[in-house]
Amino acid sequence: MAKRLNPDEKEWIMRIPTCLLIAVSVFFAAVTPAAVAETEISVTILYDNYAHTPGTTADWGFAALVEGTEKTILFDTGTRPEIFRDNIEKLGVDLSSVDLVVISHNHGDHTGGLEYFLGENSDVHVYLPASFPDTFFRKVEGTGVKTIRISESVQICSGVYSTGDLDGPVREQSLIFDTGTSAVLMTGCAHPGIAKIVERASEIMGKPVSFVFGGFHLMEASRAEVEAVIDRFDHLGVKQCGATHCTGEEQIGWFRERYGENYIPMGVGQVIKIGSSSGSK
Repeated sequence: MAKRLNPDEKEWIMRIPTCLLIAVSVFFAAVTPAAVAETEISVTILYDNYAHTPGTTADWGFAALVEGTEKTILFDTGTRPEIFRDNIEKLGVDLSSVDLVVISHNHGDHTGGLEYFLGENSDVHVYLPASFPDTFFRKVEGTGVKTIRISESVQICSGVYSTGDLDGPVREQSLIFDTGTSAVLMTGCAHPGIAKIVERASEIMGKPVSFVFGGFHLMEASRAEVEAVIDRFDHLGVKQCGATHCTGEEQIGWFRERYGENYIPMGVGQVIKIGSSSGSK
């Protein structure tokens, strides 16, 4: 004859499934890799031809701060050290937080603030295209900073890559961010050709570039030429765009017109949010 359970025993047995579910949930939460959680990359424009935040100064040049990646990255350093410094102060940027400096190419509107920055924070590695002259490498290394010569595409840190020192009227590297299903590209001046750089970035990552922003060097391009670039973007899977610096004011207007709500305004102080599995927000 089966034993009849008293009420207390029945209640305890009924609670077993719930206890097991809680235990299993806690176990899997403990062993799930942190990398699975979504991260968000934040890019703050520090130097640009246009001002987004009141009180900052617009000037010909480009610089941006990348946060939320494994290493905090300063990409280019603008033209005039005093404007670079003032914009940094106005935006409340802590230069000591920077781990790596990446310089796109050897033009003064991208290297002008480097000496000032290294005077504030020399505990960094500086990634320079191999096409930079040896004198530039020696000058930077003279501050006690380690330089890394970039020839081919290389991983800068987790999820961040250099396109490599691409050939063009001026040799140049750009930064690629891996967002999961697609990639995001940031350029300094795009001297090798912006469509060519997008295509190369897509080849490197094995996935489309969904968002591209920075200088596109199209100041002298006709509307037909800009439209051809945008058509190429469409073919390559570019869904969002933010053109600035050396792109040209009229040309920026054409990009804005074509991309509509998917055009992302640039300018000093603008903060671009890049999701781990989507484009900018």
